[in-house]
This record gives sequence, structure tokens and C-alpha cells, in this order.
Amino acid sequence: MRGHHEDAQRRSSPVASFAHKHNLLGCRSWPTIRGVHWFNCAVLAASSSIGLYGALYVHVRRETAVFSVAYFFFSMIAGYHRLYSHRSYQAAYPLQIFLLLAGASAVQGSCLWWARLHRSHHRYTDTEKDPYNSNRGLFWTHIGWMMFRSDTRAGGVDATDLQKDELVKWQHEQYLWIAVFWGIVLPAVLPGLLWGDWMGGLCFACAARMTMEHHSTFCINSVAHYLGDAPYDDRHTPRDNLASAILTMGEGYHNFHHQFPMDYRNAFRWYQYDPTKWFIAALECVGLTRQLRRFPSNEIRKSAFAMSVKRLKKEQDGIGWEVRGSDLEVVEWAVFQEESKTRILILVSGFVHDVTDFVDEHPGGSALLTTSSGKDMTSAFFGGVYEHSNSAHNVRIPTHGPRFFCSVRWI
Repeated sequence: MRGHHEDAQRRSSPVASFAHKHNLLGCRSWPTIRGVHWFNCAVLAASSSIGLYGALYVHVRRETAVFSVAYFFFSMIAGYHRLYSHRSYQAAYPLQIFLLLAGASAVQGSCLWWARLHRSHHRYTDTEKDPYNSNRGLFWTHIGWMMFRSDTRAGGVDATDLQKDELVKWQHEQYLWIAVFWGIVLPAVLPGLLWGDWMGGLCFACAARMTMEHHSTFCINSVAHYLGDAPYDDRHTPRDNLASAILTMGEGYHNFHHQFPMDYRNAFRWYQYDPTKWFIAALECVGLTRQLRRFPSNEIRKSAFAMSVKRLKKEQDGIGWEVRGSDLEVVEWAVFQEESKTRILILVSGFVHDVTDFVDEHPGGSALLTTSSGKDMTSAFFGGVYEHSNSAHNVRIPTHGPRFFCSVRWI
């Protein structure tokens, strides 16, 4: 009854009805939609529209391009996620201020709001309490949850450490003014003040940069749960993928991150692309970060090994193996001798092999098999005449019956 009721509610909304009818990018998996987050939609639409206008009609100056890229890195680096969501390292007081201002400049909500949602995502991954549940489709996990109001509620998490943090509280209470100044005014005005590129500042350093930051972050919730490998655990959707890492400042090794969320590294191996990891480690050298958390390498290897075994087991199950010895008929030696008079039967390790149809294909020649019929050739098979390869041990001889004809009971 509940399912029918929710389905009727879903159809009651024009937006939801259209989405359900056309299954737009997984819309049939969407929760019940109650309305639209118009403010969020306005910010997303305005930034992308101004950025697109600049790409089409505004000349890109080198100084503005460099400044825009630098400001992108400034906004995306190290704070909201690895410091405040996961406490994967400790930061000096000046660095905390820097990271909170940088995080606000991405215009993605206050640190308290962002980190609390992200902790909920980790605790309830791929469930109804996951705020960006990947089972609801790529569009919903990427941006739909930001655009539409729904009945879903993020699962409860402990955020008391954030609520007690004076800097986090200050940023949360003053977020709107901080975000407007650091995310819009400053990047838009500086290129104009310093080298006279007012339109470039607005279109590229402000709007296009903000759009890239939004979708880079959204890719962590969407693309990083759909594309790539699961070398540490495949029970949930997070995946490791270099392309995702490039899009998200190193956050693309998401399978590792969900297995070891307290590790300051999103990419375990030194050569994997993770500029945030390198940034945090570099600041440790000058005393601005400390107590960088690293999950023990041996435990990481255990997870990788367990997944390797799982993959091998799946591959093993897809291979056609010989019948088990316990399923074979047991015959007496005299029966084996009698049967070998009418066909070529060879005994190896207690099992009778019917090699009649294999004689002409035997790499060692047919004579060796025909003269060995009715004999125990175990020692010859295992090196007495020739030490056979693994393929010889595993090969199934193409006959009308099974390779293992029977096993022999000696009397």
C-alpha cells in the first residue's frame, strides 16, 4: 500500500510525473519530489550561463586564465572534506581560517552543513538515508538532490566536534557574506583592478571557475560512484578512477577513500594523482599540518588481497572443471584390464583416462599411448618419461564421455 501511495504522490508533481514517465537519467528511482530549490537552481544557472557567455564572446587574457585556475585550486583544496568531514589531519589555526574561507569561495554551503551531509553519506552509503544515494541514478546523485525538494532526509551523524568548533560556527553563521565576498566579489573584481580585465574577471575567474568547482565536487558523488574499479571492496558503489581524480582534485580514488575514510590520502600509492594529498604533506614540512592519519599499509593490502581472491573465485567458477573423484564409478583392476583391450585406457594417480580419441593428437606420439593401455602410467606422467605442463594436467580430452572414466580399486 505504501508503494502505491508514494507512486501516486510522485505522479502528483508535474516535474516528477515527467521524470517518471520518461525515466530521464534514472528518474524512476528518484524519491518523491515536493518542489524545487529555486535559490540553488538560480546560482547554478547564473554561474554556468555567464561562464558560457564568456567562453563565446569574451577574449581570455593569460593573466585572467592563470588567476582563474589558481583560484580554482584555492577553493577546492583540503578543507571541507579531508579536514572537517573526516578529521584526517590537524591544521594550524591560520590554516584553518584559510581553508574555511577557501571552502566558502566555492559557494557550496557552509562547512558545518557540507561536512555533516558528507558524514551521513559515508555512514549510510547507497541507502535511503544517503543524501546522494547512487541507486537513484546518475543525474540525481550529481545535481538532482541539489535542485529538487524531496521527502528524503539524510541519516543522523555525530557532528558535535563541528558544532563546538568556534571557527566552524563563525563561518556557518556568517556564511552568506563570506561566500559572496570570497566566491563572487573578490575573484570578479581583482582581474579588473590589477590588469583591467573586468569582463574576464566576471566571466572566467568568477562564473566559469565557480561552475567548474560545483561540477567537480558533484562528480565525487556521481561519477566516482559509477566509473572505475573496486580494488578494496565491491559491496558498495564507490570506484577508483584516474579520470574522476583529475576532475575532483584527487578525490577520484573513491573506493579506497570509502574503505579508509580517515586516511589523509585519497590515493594510497605515491604516484596516483592526488594534489590534495601532496598539499597536506607539504604543509606538514613547514608545521602547518600535523598528525596526518595513515591507515596501516598491511591492512590496506589485506583488503586488496581479499578482493583479488574474490575476483579469482569468480573466474574459477566460470571455468569448466573435471568431475570430482567422489562422483566417479569405482572399478576393480581386472575390469580396467578387460576394458583396455577394446579401447585405450591409461591409469594416472588412481584415475582411468580414456584416451582413445586423443591418440592422434598426443604431442608425444600415438605409440606411447597405445603401448601404455591397461597400465599405471603415473610415474611416467609426472616426470618419469616427461614432466607434463599445467595444460596437460588440466586439459579435457574431447571424447564422447568424460575424461575421467572411473577410478580403480586395487584387489
